[in-house]
Amino acid sequence: MRHLACRSFLLFLVSASLFAAAPLPQLFHKAKEQFRLGGYTDALETLSTIETEVEKPENQSHRASLRPGLAFYRGACLAALGRDSEAREEFRVFLAFSPGASLDPGMFPKRVIAVLEETRRDLKRASDQPAQPSQPAQDGSVAAAYRAYVKSSDGRQPELGEDWADGPVRHLLTSEERRTFTQMYNPVSRSEFVTAFWKARDPRPETLENEFRDEFEKRVAFADSHFTDDEVRGSLTDRGMVFVLLGPPTYIGRRPIGAGEDSSEPAGMARYSRNDVVAVEKSGGNTSAKNVVIDSMTGPGTRMLEGAANWREIWHYRKELLPKGLPYGQVDFDFITRQGYGKNVLQREPPVLNSLDAARQAILVDRSPRRAAR
Repeated sequence: MRHLACRSFLLFLVSASLFAAAPLPQLFHKAKEQFRLGGYTDALETLSTIETEVEKPENQSHRASLRPGLAFYRGACLAALGRDSEAREEFRVFLAFSPGASLDPGMFPKRVIAVLEETRRDLKRASDQPAQPSQPAQDGSVAAAYRAYVKSSDGRQPELGEDWADGPVRHLLTSEERRTFTQMYNPVSRSEFVTAFWKARDPRPETLENEFRDEFEKRVAFADSHFTDDEVRGSLTDRGMVFVLLGPPTYIGRRPIGAGEDSSEPAGMARYSRNDVVAVEKSGGNTSAKNVVIDSMTGPGTRMLEGAANWREIWHYRKELLPKGLPYGQVDFDFITRQGYGKNVLQREPPVLNSLDAARQAILVDRSPRRAAR
């Protein structure tokens, strides 16, 4: 299999080697072997078992790295079985992580490659052609993945720590709320504050559920699974912040940063630094498995052209998905990745900042009339 041009997919292999004592690497290897031998139905069953295992609390840290590989092989199995529409849904998720992934025709059935390329073309058409006002459907891989996403039912973690305000909830806190919380040193007081915080944002206090909190936590979990940048939790990245506040965009576009666009990095840059390789060398686990990973990080196909090292990802939000009252027909959130600058750094233009501020304010403003009416 040709090297897949995607960091996320290789990170899955890296993480798998680091917890060789767990059954997940063996199960994933089994699924790949079943696929290679044409046992597509059996492979799907094995992948389902992996999905169940990865939702367990002890495997929580590996969910993000496993997701691309699981989506790819599910899509490949479904495509090989002729279930093209289901396969495209999985490939949309995979391509959200690995937009430039390519497959070796000698290793994968022609039907699998064809469905993957069809999905890629569909996503490109969706990003090139904005949705019309009369059709505000959320096209694109992220929106499709979020519609299909099921949050783990592990239960909420305790929220009594002093660092609660520094977690994903910081996207919602007003400056006054943050100041009040940081001045609390009593766990009971912090607990009462958190309870009141969510109650103030409950759109239907008469019910047992808090629909706003449930949606918030689903967005946080999705962001953690999809938008992690290196060691930064997905919901705490710039993309995670936008997703938590506004939800999935109408559509997404991504392109390299070319000459004349403030990009001066040399071509042929390595995908992995020497520190990345050393980290794998020093990790525990099976030595032969580590050697395979190291080869994949240092061998052929591990150099990036300038366009691959520097890109911009643009999330387009049409008016239908923006907070009410904004004067924009569409707002584009521009995330820049460039060597020496950062990964997926949000460009904080006035329309962007206005939209995020309006989203925060709407959370409380939209709910006060309901409470006042009671």
